[in-house]
Amino acid sequence: MVFTFAVWGNLFAQISPGDLVAAHSGLEGISNCTKCHTLGKSLDNAKCLKCHTEIAGLINTNRGFHANKKVAKQNCWKCHGDHFGRKFQIIRFNKKTFNHVDAGYKLKGEHAKAGCNDCHKPEFINDKKLKNRKKTYLGLNTECKTCHEDVHQSTLGNNCAGCHTEEKFKPAVKFNHDNTNYKLTGAHKKVECRGCHTIATKNGKKFQKFNDVEYQSCKSCHEDFHKGKFGNKCSSCHTTASFRRVKNMRSFNHSKTNFPLVGKHKLVDCKTCHKGNLSFKPKYKLCTDCHSDYHEGEFQDDEDNSDCSACHTEKGFSPSTFTIEKHNNTTFRLTDAHEALPCYTCHRTGDKWHFKIDGKYCVNCHENIHQSSISEKYFSEKKCENCHNTVTWQNITFNHEQTQFKLTGKHQEQRCSACHFKRDEKSNIVQHFKDLQPYCSQCHNDVHAGQFGSGEDETCNRCHTTENWEPSLFDHNETRFSLEGAHANLECSQCHLPEKKKGVVFIRYKIEDTRCISCHS
Repeated sequence: MVFTFAVWGNLFAQISPGDLVAAHSGLEGISNCTKCHTLGKSLDNAKCLKCHTEIAGLINTNRGFHANKKVAKQNCWKCHGDHFGRKFQIIRFNKKTFNHVDAGYKLKGEHAKAGCNDCHKPEFINDKKLKNRKKTYLGLNTECKTCHEDVHQSTLGNNCAGCHTEEKFKPAVKFNHDNTNYKLTGAHKKVECRGCHTIATKNGKKFQKFNDVEYQSCKSCHEDFHKGKFGNKCSSCHTTASFRRVKNMRSFNHSKTNFPLVGKHKLVDCKTCHKGNLSFKPKYKLCTDCHSDYHEGEFQDDEDNSDCSACHTEKGFSPSTFTIEKHNNTTFRLTDAHEALPCYTCHRTGDKWHFKIDGKYCVNCHENIHQSSISEKYFSEKKCENCHNTVTWQNITFNHEQTQFKLTGKHQEQRCSACHFKRDEKSNIVQHFKDLQPYCSQCHNDVHAGQFGSGEDETCNRCHTTENWEPSLFDHNETRFSLEGAHANLECSQCHLPEKKKGVVFIRYKIEDTRCISCHS
């Protein structure tokens, strides 16, 4: 037995070129030679790959360094020689000069700056057999998720290179939003990504949602400024250029708003009310929200006239819709000639309109031509209606019976001005009302030159009436000289001769000397 072992050991030493590396030490012994060698032939790559299935898999799928054309046709033993001792380095290459392109993965950008061990480490290897192998460069694939965390949590697929480059993860320079289902236009191009793609927490980690973002309706991202009043199709009015730019405003149906456009409002440019931009929501409850108060607050305290609609419509500021019927509901009813007057006659002074005017007294609008010439008894509180009415100023309704001078006869036919308006020495018209006395001489010339008294002493009514100037009441027989005989047939002028006194010619009727000799010589 001892001899046999000695012979066999000597024989094995002559057949084996040396000890196998530590990894292959389990194949020591002549009975194991054919596991790697084919008798009478060189080493067979197929036998190597039968054990090294991880390499076979790479070659079969045309991946990795061993699938490279430079390497694929070579024998395994050319690079991985054995029988050089237990500590022989069967896998060896220069890390500094190794061209990573030969492994089928070119290092670019930040990858080119990384060290080998930054990527080739167990935690990045999925294969359990390789994961436990020390100092291996196998087991990695070219998917980014092999080394990098998928911050998108599998929501965007595995093609990271569709958006990112090896230079840096952010920004995703290769991403083009136009290739998605939602093309960015107008102001959307300027929005930060997180403006639409919000950051939340998913699976205990911060997560920015890029996929499955609602975009079919503008309301998915934007608040509905109009609160659903105009439906969901924002594009019928707006563009992505700016929310404040509205396309084809002429086609916009303003009737859907709380303020339908009627009358002249239809002709107003939108920016006149929506100042600055169309998103500006103006006040519109009162006309004065847009229009200056022409009346300067004159009606602001009136419940019935608090808004312009009491007098105006959208058809135009003028003419006013304030009718005579409405005016007659005020404290001043329009009657007769007042009905025919245009509004400005009473309500406009210069360039200013005033509607809440005091119409209690006529003198508020009309000049008081009488001033203080009429007695307070007949003109109390300046009430012109004691004499006048609204038909015409010339139509006097004053009852002269209430005065001391009742109108009879021809006096009834006279105009008031005949007695009450006189011209002075300068031809100025002077009124006489309360200064007139009930004497004939106040209006009539005394053709008798004071023969029959004047003022309170006048005796005109002893001969005359108001019917005419004739002395129809005169009876000569009631005088001191009764007409008898031939005297009764004489003309008055035969006895009553004209005289001149202080330049005034008059007929002497009151004869003091009634003796015959005064007339008969």
